[in-house]
Amino acid sequence: QVQLVESGGGSVQAGGSLRLSCAASGYSYCMGWFRQAPGKEREGVSCTWSGGTTDYADSVKGRFTASRDNARGTLYLQMNGLKPEDTATYFCAASLASPISAGSCFGEYNFWGQGTQVTVSS
Repeated sequence: QVQLVESGGGSVQAGGSLRLSCAASGYSYCMGWFRQAPGKEREGVSCTWSGGTTDYADSVKGRFTASRDNARGTLYLQMNGLKPEDTATYFCAASLASPISAGSCFGEYNFWGQGTQVTVSS
């Protein structure tokens, strides 16, 4: 069992920055960030492998940077150049095995955090 606790959400104006953190209670093979806006399906944002390699959704490439500190058991998401369409609840997830499905790393994850709200105003 891996428990995940997100923090760092908040409200910011367009163009601003936020940094999310996800504290994990145990090891996982891959950790991901997902988000869900009201009335929309959940979508993958980034997935970071245990070695540090990260894959990103096209919508956030060049603006978001995910990193993982295995010693601290923490996953981060630095979000720059935020846009109103980034407004969503952001979730951290952990997978004990490869979550790759149909060529995407946003497949099946075993554990989920409770989410943190990010609101970007125009």
